[in-house]
Amino acid sequence: MDKDTLFSSFGKWLSPICSKMFHTQIAKSGQDKYVKKLTTLAYLKLFLHAQLQQREGLREIADDVLSKEFQRELGLETISAAQLSRKHSRVNPDLLQQIFERLAKQILSRHGCSIANRKALRIIDSTTVALCLQRYKWADFRKTKAGIKLHLRLAFADAHEVLPEKATITTARKNDRTQMDDLIHEEGITYVFDRGYVDYRIFDRYCSDGIYFATRLKENAMIEPLQSLEIPEDSKVTMDERVLVGSGQKRMKHKLRMVETTDSQSNLLILLTNRFDLSCDEISEMYRSRWAIETFFKWMKQHLKIKHFYGTSQQAAHNQVWLTLIAFCLLMLAKLDANVEHSLLQIQRWLKALMWKPYALWIGRMKRKPSRKSAGRRRLEPT
Repeated sequence: MDKDTLFSSFGKWLSPICSKMFHTQIAKSGQDKYVKKLTTLAYLKLFLHAQLQQREGLREIADDVLSKEFQRELGLETISAAQLSRKHSRVNPDLLQQIFERLAKQILSRHGCSIANRKALRIIDSTTVALCLQRYKWADFRKTKAGIKLHLRLAFADAHEVLPEKATITTARKNDRTQMDDLIHEEGITYVFDRGYVDYRIFDRYCSDGIYFATRLKENAMIEPLQSLEIPEDSKVTMDERVLVGSGQKRMKHKLRMVETTDSQSNLLILLTNRFDLSCDEISEMYRSRWAIETFFKWMKQHLKIKHFYGTSQQAAHNQVWLTLIAFCLLMLAKLDANVEHSLLQIQRWLKALMWKPYALWIGRMKRKPSRKSAGRRRLEPT
């Protein structure tokens, strides 16, 4: 019997999680100590299935267990919404974060992303998920609104594909700059981020530590021009200078490079970077690549379950965000395994349609070449 017939499509999709390391983590953490029915693995299967099916609440998730195929997958015949609620609030978010980071590392390794490339690039940004203040009082944001913020670092696999690599979750009130140490720390990589992350003291540290960055200049920034750099004749750049930034005690010790260019809508962009080894056009293209993270956030909010939460506690909300990122990574790994060009959304649709069929049927469908119309749409999606 072919190995692909031994797995349902859903079971195969989840297989990257079910590693020896995962079971070791569970045993070490004591997460399933004294648990007889709803183990952490069963919890992951239930809630990742809910991600795919876009379930609205815990009762719908509990009703999914009425399926005989799902019962065989879970080793359960029934589960209640109350049991799901308790488990969802008790699973340690750090465990789910570790699963996400391990899956992300697998994806990046298989794509060959390496800091050895002098143009190695990471995009840093955040997105806010609005919540009801009456139900989520711990997630204080504004007087009439609550929210959490997902801070994310994305890597580029190629010109079209962006891959989530690392994330942190905070309340929406938290300033983006507070997460820089968690997301930005590797030498030899250029980190691209917007003005919300500008901090001259940290920039001086990056210059000393060999960490590259590119960002936008704040409107009220104090700039002292030192030297004009040569601009190629056919360049879209209108200014390239070596400068000192800041004034008084906030003045940077290291010199930076200031590049003036325009975005795709012809709006003026004034960029700051500590990279002097690249051309001014390479610097401007690096910053323009920030659009990819906005496209990723839009895709994630549209196609994964992150707008409606299954629990109101901080732990439950964080767990759902990690589950969303895990689901995204599992879809990317499925695409890599099949070595196909279809969009993640199309692969997800086929998985939902063939969930309890043998994996051979799902991969066979993925192996069909996409139509020209589908291939054109792929450029508008994160993958």
